[in-house]
Order: sequence, then structure tokens, then C-alpha cells
Amino acid sequence: MRYKANEIEKLADILNNDGVISVPTDTVYGLCARINSKEAYEKLARIKNRPNNKSFPVVCLNEEQIKNIAIVDAKVEKIIRTFMPGPITLVLKKKPETFSYINNAGSKISDELAVRIAPTKEIKELIEKTQSPLFLTSANTSGNKPCNNLDEIERDFPEIDGILEGDIFLNEASTILDCTNGSIKIQRTGPISIDEVMSVLEK
Repeated sequence: MRYKANEIEKLADILNNDGVISVPTDTVYGLCARINSKEAYEKLARIKNRPNNKSFPVVCLNEEQIKNIAIVDAKVEKIIRTFMPGPITLVLKKKPETFSYINNAGSKISDELAVRIAPTKEIKELIEKTQSPLFLTSANTSGNKPCNNLDEIERDFPEIDGILEGDIFLNEASTILDCTNGSIKIQRTGPISIDEVMSVLEK
């Protein structure tokens, strides 16, 4: 079922009941579910056809929420404050207690977590209304290209519980930076270049 932007409350209710929904982001169409629900995580993994020992990127409301689930050093803090919200994803070391329901996640400090700050007003509202960061992964089954419109989402994901209507802007996946080892490495090229990031860190 499709929902309009003024029906965010209904979509939040779906998420609070362990559902999975599709939302437009600034880059591509995404699938999302609450991070604090094992049932929602398992449903998302099943719909995405993704191994259940591999976690999904997480979208947070702000820097504080990122710090609640991941380890943030001074360099990462600078990147967050300069480029977020924006089309950039940071791979960080997650806190041991984060996602304790995923296999042995949380048992070792080296576990990684990819995070963004909510790129749109609607995603911010969903986080606020569910009081939880959200898994947010591109709307494609593992190994395939992301869906480009709502019809493709309905065709490829008949099990999802709702779709937020709206358009994407960049049609290019976010830049991914690996920040887990003290240095900053580009994991996926996107709208924000590594040169832009390094110029900010060198100031």
C-alpha cells in the first residue's frame, strides 16, 4: 500500500509493529525497519534476500544517536559535522551492546556498522515517531540494481508493509568511508569525493 508524506504516522505504526517499508532517500529508494526489533531485522533480511549474519546500514536522527550505537573519534566527529546530513555513509566500529540479537554481534569490539544521518524530513519524522534509529538499505535484492520507481518496488518486494510516495534526487548511492582503523579510506565513490573529505580533515 502506498502512503503520502502526510501519512507518516501510519508508516511509523507499521515500523513499531515490526514491519518493513520503502522510502525515497536523497540517493536511491530504500527499505527500512527499526534497529531495536529482532523480528523486523529478520523480515528485512528475508525480503532483501541477504545473509542474516550481515547487518544493514543504519540511519540516525543526529550525531548523538550515532554516538549511542557506534564509536566516534575526533576525525569522524568532524566529518559528521561537515557533511551530515548528506549523501555520505560512515563505516564505524559499533558499540558492543549494539544489535545483540544478530548472531554473536556485540561480542567483539571490531564489529562494524555503517551509519548515515536522516537525509529527508520524512525519514527524520519516522525516527522521531518510532524513537529508534532505522536500518536503511537500498531497495534491491542482494546483487541486483536498486529499484528506480514505486512500480518496481511493488513488483520486487511484495512482502513489504508500506511504501512512502516521493521522488529521489541524486539517483546515485552515497559515498562510503571506512573509518574503522584510525585512517579514512573510501569504500564506495559517490557524490562526496575523498578529496573533499580530506581537505576538511587537514584544516
